[in-house]
Amino acid sequence: MLRRFEDARILMYSHDTFGLGHLRRCRTIAHSLVEDYRGLSILIVSGATIAGAFDYRARVDFVKIPSVIKLRNGEYQSLDRHIDLQDTLSIRRSIIHHTAETFKPDIFIVDKEPMGLRGEVEPTLQFLQARGTKLVLGLREVMDAPNLLDAEWKRSDILPKIDRYFDRIWVYGPPDFYDPLTGLDVPQSVRDKMSFVGFLQRSVSRDDNRSRPEGDYLLVTTGGGGDGAELVHQVIDAYRADPSLTYRALIVLGPYMPARQREKLMRKAKKVPMIEVIEFDNRMEELIAGATAVVAMGGYNTYCEILSFDKRALIVPRVVPREEQLIRATRASELGLVDMLLPDAAEDPARMSAALKALWTRALPSAGAPNLRLEGLANISAEVLPWIDERERNRTAERTAAS
Repeated sequence: MLRRFEDARILMYSHDTFGLGHLRRCRTIAHSLVEDYRGLSILIVSGATIAGAFDYRARVDFVKIPSVIKLRNGEYQSLDRHIDLQDTLSIRRSIIHHTAETFKPDIFIVDKEPMGLRGEVEPTLQFLQARGTKLVLGLREVMDAPNLLDAEWKRSDILPKIDRYFDRIWVYGPPDFYDPLTGLDVPQSVRDKMSFVGFLQRSVSRDDNRSRPEGDYLLVTTGGGGDGAELVHQVIDAYRADPSLTYRALIVLGPYMPARQREKLMRKAKKVPMIEVIEFDNRMEELIAGATAVVAMGGYNTYCEILSFDKRALIVPRVVPREEQLIRATRASELGLVDMLLPDAAEDPARMSAALKALWTRALPSAGAPNLRLEGLANISAEVLPWIDERERNRTAERTAAS
């Protein structure tokens, strides 16, 4: 325990239109901070449909805003199709702003989308900036291909707005792994605000008495699962084509996998005795910690878990509509941290089978990068301390002057 605060508050924003990565990252940071600092309360504003399916530590809670889903063509629609998208966005914007007004945070952390979905956070940034709240933008170590990110941000004038509103920019990775703004014309004033805090280490709760699966198993995870059916088909096809694949496989489909795809995969997997399929587990850290090896698409959180628990991994990255997973997997493969198989190659059962077999004898990530450290949570905690200290000193001075 580093410090005890009197009444410190942090608000976090996680837009969550596709998958679970944003909410899980915010939740990881929030849990680490309340563990370090007593008297700190954290509220996460999230659009994730299953935000309530996760456990939250004391002094961490969430506010659910109406869900919007991102389609494969990049367009958005309200989860409740009976409500117009613009009406849904208006409701979300109002809830976010009212939450900030009521909660009165000392720090506001925006995850990945600088102005929020369709600019919904900008009014709240303006309001909180006027009242002296510290404003932080948190970016994955890989955002997207530079040309795609540059075009997307120019359409909404994002870089000038980042410079205008945010006090700090946290990059959730080390500087020698990847620069999320590489290839963009970034003003020096924005660069000066950037801090590469490092990867976010994951751990297994000491209070969790739930038993892990027994014995060795290969864990196959697609994150939220919304676009993960293809990978699961590829793994099952490899097992069906190669009887010498005798490693037990546990497949987690993900809560956002469409029902029809989920049912088809579960029927298909029943024909393979070595494969077990479950729909969702809200404590993936436990499953990854217990696995002998991992097959995944390589989203940010899964990658942090693979490194945290030092697991052999095969990454089959998504390559459209974003190239984030491809860039991350390519870089990690270059460093010897993981094996990578492109989706087209994974379509071949023989190549997928060979890649799965190779996992059992490949070196652990720690052997490829023995000096790699996951320091993100500790560095975030260190950055937060002086900001809240200053806010509490100011409040104490104001109370003293008023009395």
